[in-house]
Amino acid sequence: MTDKSTDNLNAPAVENNVNIDAEKTSKRNVIIALVVIILIVSGLVFGAIVLMRQDADTTGRIRDLFIIFMAIEMLLVGIAVIVLIIQIAQLTNLLQNEVKPILSSTTETVNTLKGTVRFLSDNLVEPVIKVNSTVAGGRKLLELFKFKK
Repeated sequence: MTDKSTDNLNAPAVENNVNIDAEKTSKRNVIIALVVIILIVSGLVFGAIVLMRQDADTTGRIRDLFIIFMAIEMLLVGIAVIVLIIQIAQLTNLLQNEVKPILSSTTETVNTLKGTVRFLSDNLVEPVIKVNSTVAGGRKLLELFKFKK
């Protein structure tokens, strides 16, 4: 049979070990990803060097294909930028037409509550406190007279 206090003491150690293992796995994955990227870039550079050593017709065709590929990529980047601009416009519209009125309404409500609290404090709480202090003072006065008799 194990003691429950011992189990509670071991629990943080187990959680720390899990966190350390997760960090090690994360670092290992990053290193593997960097190695793969370096290998891919090295392969592309080596492939480009091999292709450049070919005759002029092959190099020209590869150059033309690369130019077409870059044009398609620029088209995709342009479309992505247009979508981003539209999303920013929608966010701006949302902030101006949805969030700003909500904040204004909330500010107005808070100011109204401040006024209500101030009114209640001035007209209800302070008079009650004054009456209670007067009654307490009267009781003490009566107690003093009772003790002298």
